[in-house]
Amino acid sequence: MNNTMGNPLHLASLNHISLVCRSVEKSLDFYQNVLGFFSVRRPGSFNFDGAWLFNYGIGIHLLQSEDPENMLKKNEINPKDNHISFQCESMVAVGRKLKEMDIEYVQQRVEDSGGVSVDQLFFHDPDGFMIEICNCDNLPVIPLVGEAVRSCSLVSFNMQQHMQQVVLK
Repeated sequence: MNNTMGNPLHLASLNHISLVCRSVEKSLDFYQNVLGFFSVRRPGSFNFDGAWLFNYGIGIHLLQSEDPENMLKKNEINPKDNHISFQCESMVAVGRKLKEMDIEYVQQRVEDSGGVSVDQLFFHDPDGFMIEICNCDNLPVIPLVGEAVRSCSLVSFNMQQHMQQVVLK
């Protein structure tokens, strides 16, 4: 089997993302109070300011910028920019809560040719990093080779084994 279709690095899951911040304190407040992450212990050997957070099966590592005054801040909310996306239970509740918190957001809907639609809300963290909240679970995960598998949040199969089965057919 071709390695490009397998798992050449033997990856298991997404562990964390790291974000450089103007202010770890402001970002910590945002990720805890807006997105529901909680602080976890960082190794004591680090000689730089930062914070580690965890929830929803992933970690976020906040790193204090060495030059916060010169960090570029994005003001325009552009859904085609780099972002991290979170699945939610209720788009209506998320929109309502963002309005209550006075967080500016852009809303859009993506429709698939099969009649499936996904609602998305995009907004920025304190440093301009884009966050997406969606009901992406509506979209089936469809490998370019093979058949539909399951919704995004339910995919728990080993893609390498699946692709081997598809190739053997």
